[in-house]
Amino acid sequence: MIKRTPEGESLRSRLEQSVKDRLYHFLLDYGAVRGALLHAGRLVGEMRANHELGPLETLVLGHAYIGAALMSVNLKGDDRLKLQVHCTGPARGLSVESNAFGEVRGYLAEVPIPVREPVDPSDLSPLFAEGVLTVTRFLAGARQSFSGQVALEGRGLAENLTHYFLASEQAGSFFQLSVRLDPRGELLGAGGLFLQLLPGAEQASVDRLEKLSAGLPSVGAAFAAGLPAEELLAEWFAPMNPLLLGSRRVAFMCHCSAQRFGHFLGALPRAELADILEKDPFPVVTTCSNCNSRYSFSRAQIERLHRERE
Repeated sequence: MIKRTPEGESLRSRLEQSVKDRLYHFLLDYGAVRGALLHAGRLVGEMRANHELGPLETLVLGHAYIGAALMSVNLKGDDRLKLQVHCTGPARGLSVESNAFGEVRGYLAEVPIPVREPVDPSDLSPLFAEGVLTVTRFLAGARQSFSGQVALEGRGLAENLTHYFLASEQAGSFFQLSVRLDPRGELLGAGGLFLQLLPGAEQASVDRLEKLSAGLPSVGAAFAAGLPAEELLAEWFAPMNPLLLGSRRVAFMCHCSAQRFGHFLGALPRAELADILEKDPFPVVTTCSNCNSRYSFSRAQIERLHRERE
């Protein structure tokens, strides 16, 4: 993977943001509710830089990165998951993956997203129109993946993820996905929140969770203002006795490389390699859709791959 540095960012700022980006998991109401809180400023900033996104695309894909990272709180070992949207709207869809190590990668189907009028950040449904949200889990050691799917109905991905958990897993949940931009479209902060009722929760806990979640401020705005994650948990959830269980790092990460793309090119039929040598301009540039890293191959490298196919 080739990471691009967000424009205007200093090394000190990069290091500070990298330390802050973590996924915190906790319990509320003495184990009636489990939750995850994500600080994602660096994650979304690097995503934006690598994919060369404008403000609108940063908002849409940023929400998906935050959602996938929050859902990774339930993954273990080599487990991973994929969050996909297929739709008829101008965004066309997206695909984002996360794993138990806190690594997130993925892409928008359409960049830039073609829009004819300003979009309300609180209602992104016009960008998607009709479509489906699919969540696929790849569990280590399992013979096959497990998928669930729901129709897009909410104003944004947070509402659709809430609907997914209720419909596919019969679990009452709450999501907040927050990307904070200034009037110029510059990223100020990003983060998210995932709350889920556990089996056996009493009605009193359900009522407290509904009341609390309805009045929560913006996570992205809180992080943009410099509020530490631990203080946010203690202040916002004091009525439900928060218990922090731990945290782990989260990062924009893709394991693509020039070597992997070289293996892919080397596996092409010899006739196709010959066609590249005859017709394509050099260097040949390959692009990873998940992170937008670009790898160049010279004529000499393609000639070597062609000879090795004999």
